Amino acid sequence: MLLLPQRKLLFSPHSNSTRRIIFMGSKNFLLLKFSPTPVTHAHIHSLDSRSCYSQIHFFRSRSNRKNPLLFPSPKHFSPIYQQRSSGYSFTPSAAIPIPRPIAGVETLEKQSVDKKQLKLLRQKLQEIGIDGTDCLPGQYNGLVCPSCKGGDSQEKSLSLHITDDGGAAVWTCFRAKCGWKGTTRAFADVKSTYAKMNTTQKVKQPRVITEESLGLEPLCNELLAYFAERMISGETLRRNYVMQKRTGNQIVIAFTYRRNKELISCKYRDITKKFWQEANTEKIFYGLDDIKEASDVIIVEGEMDKLAMEEAGFKNCVSVPDGAPPKVSNKSLASEEEDTKYTYLWNCKDYTAKASRIILATDGDPPGQALAEELARRLGRERCWRVKWPKKNDTESFKDANEVLMYMGPDALRGVIENAELYPIKGLFNFKDYFDEINDYYHQTLGFELGVSTGWTSLNDLYNVVPGELTIVTGVPNSGKSEWIDALLCNLNHSVGWKFALCSMENKVREHARKLLEKHIKKPFFDVRYGESVERMSTKEFERGKKWLGDSFSLIRCENDCLPSITWVLDLARIAVLRHGVNGLVIDPYNEIDHQRPPSQTETEYVSQMLTKIKRFAQHHSCHVWFVAHPRQLQNWVGSPPNLYDISGSAHFINKCDNGIVIHRNRDPEAGPVDIVQVCVRKVRNKVVGTIGDAYLSYNRVTGEYMDINNTSGQNGKRQF
Repeated sequence: MLLLPQRKLLFSPHSNSTRRIIFMGSKNFLLLKFSPTPVTHAHIHSLDSRSCYSQIHFFRSRSNRKNPLLFPSPKHFSPIYQQRSSGYSFTPSAAIPIPRPIAGVETLEKQSVDKKQLKLLRQKLQEIGIDGTDCLPGQYNGLVCPSCKGGDSQEKSLSLHITDDGGAAVWTCFRAKCGWKGTTRAFADVKSTYAKMNTTQKVKQPRVITEESLGLEPLCNELLAYFAERMISGETLRRNYVMQKRTGNQIVIAFTYRRNKELISCKYRDITKKFWQEANTEKIFYGLDDIKEASDVIIVEGEMDKLAMEEAGFKNCVSVPDGAPPKVSNKSLASEEEDTKYTYLWNCKDYTAKASRIILATDGDPPGQALAEELARRLGRERCWRVKWPKKNDTESFKDANEVLMYMGPDALRGVIENAELYPIKGLFNFKDYFDEINDYYHQTLGFELGVSTGWTSLNDLYNVVPGELTIVTGVPNSGKSEWIDALLCNLNHSVGWKFALCSMENKVREHARKLLEKHIKKPFFDVRYGESVERMSTKEFERGKKWLGDSFSLIRCENDCLPSITWVLDLARIAVLRHGVNGLVIDPYNEIDHQRPPSQTETEYVSQMLTKIKRFAQHHSCHVWFVAHPRQLQNWVGSPPNLYDISGSAHFINKCDNGIVIHRNRDPEAGPVDIVQVCVRKVRNKVVGTIGDAYLSYNRVTGEYMDINNTSGQNGKRQF
C-alpha cells in the first residue's frame, strides 16, 4: 500500500447528508457530501493553528453518478477519523486539542450553536480588530469601534450582533463621523465599508526586465520616418532610448522608462494609437533621469510631448505614464499608500521635491486640465505654473506640445513654456487676472461705473448709487428716512428700470404700497384731508400702479411672531436676485432684525461680522444695499443732525459702509420751513461717485415726493462743508 505524507481532512459543516465522498488531491483529502443542489462553490478555512488558512474549493455534486475518485464511506476509516467527522480539519499523526470552554457561554448548550463555527467566526472578527470573545450569539453587544476608536470619549459605539447559530455577524458604528459597518460569516469573506482595516498589504516585487527579455530592437527606418513627420529627430529618439518591438504581425513603438539608465518599465504604442504597458513593473515618470537635479521641471501628458519638448530645447521634462483622468476627483486627497492612480508621483518624489518651479503642460482638453489639477494638488499649487496653448483658429486651440511643434515650430513651443502662468490658487490672484474687467471699467462698458443718478440735481454731485455697495442711512425718529429711500427707489426705477427687494419690518404691506404708489403716480391714495385739494388717483391709475408694484418690488417678510435673522434675509434676497433680477435691497431697520449672538461675542464683533456678510452679498450679486439704523438715544439733543458715530450698536456702521447718509428735517417752524429735508452725506468711499456734503430737498406731504429746491445758502440746494 502506498503511504502518503501527513494530510488534512476538511469537512463541510453545512450538509446534513450521511453520505460522504472523499476526493484525494496532491495536498489534501476533501471530505464532501452529496446534495441535490446544483454545483456551487464555497470557501473553508482550516482551524488548525498550524495551518496557513489556505482556501480550498468545496464542490457539491448534483447526483449519485459514479466518480473515478470515489472512496469508501467514512465507516471504513479508523475510529479516530469517525469521531472527528463533524469537525473542520484533521491531522492523523497529531491529536487535535479540544477547544477550551468559552467564558460566559453557559447558555450555548441550550441553543443550536455550532461551537467550532462560533470559534472560527470570532477568529475572523479578531483579524479585523473586533474582539468578540465575550459576545454571545443572539445578542447585541456594545464594543469600542476599531475604526474610530470611539472618538475622544472612547465610547462603545460599535453594535455587534452574532446570529443564534454563531455562524454570522453584523456590526455598525453609530458615530456620525465613522459609520463603519460590515458583515461576515464563519465560512465567507468579510464584507465591510472598511475592509482594508488592519490588513497587511502584500508588497509585490516589481519585475526585473531587460531589453533582451522584452525583445526590444532599434527603430526601423519606417518608424524613424514616422517620428520625423512629427518633427522628432533621430538624435532625440536615441537619447531617450526609444525602441521597437515585434508583436504578432506588426512592429510597435517601445518607450523605455528608465531610472539611472536602468530599464524599469516599458510602454508600447501601435499604429492605431493603442497603448499598453509591461505588467508588474514600477510606475515612474518617463524621462525621469532628465529631472534628477533640475530646479525647473516640465510635466506633460504623453511620451510624444516629452520628445517634442526636447526638440524645443527643454530636456528637463517628464511625462506621466498613465494618461489623464476624466475629471477632477471630488474626494479628499488620499494617503500615499492608497493613492494608487498617482503611484508614480510618490515613487519619484525625491526628484520632484528638489524642484522650485513645476510647469504643468498637460493637454488642453478637459481630461488634461483635470490631470493638471490633480498634479497641482499633490505637488503643491504654490510652486506650479501652467501653460496656455496658442489658438489654432477662432474657436480651437492646439491640444498639446507635439501639435504646437508640428504646426508652429520649436520657437513657438519654446515661447509657450517661457510664458507659462502661475497656477491659480483659490483666493490668491494677480491684477492680470482682472485686466478684462479693468479694461471694461476704463471704457465704461460694464454699466453704471460712475453710479446711477439719484434723480435729484442737488444730490448728484454728492451721492450716486453704485451696484454692489452698502449705504447706511440713519436719522432721529420721524425724520423721513424710509420715505426718502422709497422716493430714491422710485427715481431709480423710473430712470434705469431697477427692481428691488424690500425687507421693511416697520411698515404694513398696504401702507407701504400706498406710499410707493403715491410717489409713482404723484397723486394721493385717498381723498381725505391730507390730500388737500389734489385729485385722488383714479381706479385705472390704481390698477396700473398695482402692476408696477408687482413688476418692480419683491417683499421679504417674516409672517410669524419671530424676528428674522440677517442670514435669513440675505438668503431670500439672493433668491430674489436670481429669480426676479433685483438690483437693490432695503433692510429697514436694524433693530427689527434678530441679533442673537454667542455669549462670548461682543456687540461690536457681531456688528462687524453682520456688515461683512451684507457687503459680501452686495459685491457678489452686484446689488446695492440700503441698511437703515437708528441712532442711540440722544440725551442732550438740540435738534441738529446726528452723526454716523451716533448709531446704536457699534462704530463699525460707519467704518464698514461704502456710503453713510443722515436724513434730517427741521422740527421748529421758527428756525425754518418744516418741509425741507436735509440729506447729509457723511461718508463716500469711492470719490468717483460722490463726496461729503449736504443737500436740501423739499418734501411734498400730499404725494410723498422729494424735489429739488433753490435756497440762498448754496447753488441748486447744495451746501458743501
